[in-house]
Parts: sequence; C-alpha cells; structure tokens
Amino acid sequence: MSSTNLPSNPYSPPTAHVVDVDGTGAQTQPLSVSTFKGRIGRLRYVAWMCGGYLVLFGLAAFGGLIAGIAGTPRVVDVLTGIAAILFMIFWVFWTIQRSHDMGWSGWTWLWTIIPLVVLVWIFKGGDKGANQYGGPPPPNSLGVHVLAWLLPFIFFFGVVAAVAIPAYSAYSKRANSVQTR
Repeated sequence: MSSTNLPSNPYSPPTAHVVDVDGTGAQTQPLSVSTFKGRIGRLRYVAWMCGGYLVLFGLAAFGGLIAGIAGTPRVVDVLTGIAAILFMIFWVFWTIQRSHDMGWSGWTWLWTIIPLVVLVWIFKGGDKGANQYGGPPPPNSLGVHVLAWLLPFIFFFGVVAAVAIPAYSAYSKRANSVQTR
C-alpha cells in the first residue's frame, strides 16, 4: 500500500505557508540590533536601551573586579570607555530605527541630544502598517515586556535608595552619638 492511498491524519499540522502579519495585512520585518535599517516599536526601544544599560553596567563592574584584583585602575577606565562607545553606537542605531517606525527620517535622532526630547521617541506611537521604511515590527515578546518594565523599577528603587541611604546614615550617626554620652 503506498503513502498516497493512506487517509490523511486529522491531527497533522497544516501545510500552508503562513507569514506574520499585523492587523493591516502588512508583513512584519525581521529585527536587527546592529543596523540603522528597519523599524522597532517604542516598547522594544525602551527594552533594548535598558538591556544595553545593564550590559554596560555589567562590563563596568567586571572592569572594576579586574582592576581590584590586578591593582590597575586604568583597566576600568579603558573597559568602561570602550563599552560606553559601543553602547552609544547601538543607541544611535536603535534611535534611527525608532524614528523610522514613526515615519521620520533617520537624521531626526540628532534631536535627542536636546534634553527631554528623547521622551518623544518613548511615548509617540509608531505608524500602523507598512511605511516607507518597511513593514511594521513584529509583536513584542514576553522578554521585551519584562526588560522594558525593568526601567521603571530600577528608577523607583534608585530614587528610594538615594533618599533612604543618606537618611539611614544620619540616623545611625545620631544613634551612635547618643550612645557614647
């Protein structure tokens, strides 16, 4: 009996070719972290920025560890400087891609040099469907959501630590001065 005479399995997966589409029917485009072409949405922009900061922080901590072991503080300066330059290059790539998502020229990233203007790149929504820079970015994954929401938590706990640590230090000094009398 040949395989063509067998009845089809009702539980087999479909064999049709399916592409990712958004609500408008435009095909999504692949993502690239290291290019200025393409589009990324605002949540992915914030997530990639937060991830980049975390990598930069990790490299600086690693450089500090090496400097502590080797006794050469210049290693920290060199490693952190190289990591900061690499982060800035990727930040420009991501900001250009975010500009493309809003339908703007990539040169508009230069506006982000002005303080607080970068908030436009975070809060303004992108174009629905395809625009002159390509199809819409793919939907955000759970990892993108988690990484993007780390930024407000880091900010909140940073502010709390900046207020609480000096207050606790002053409290412990007062407590020690009362005990020594």
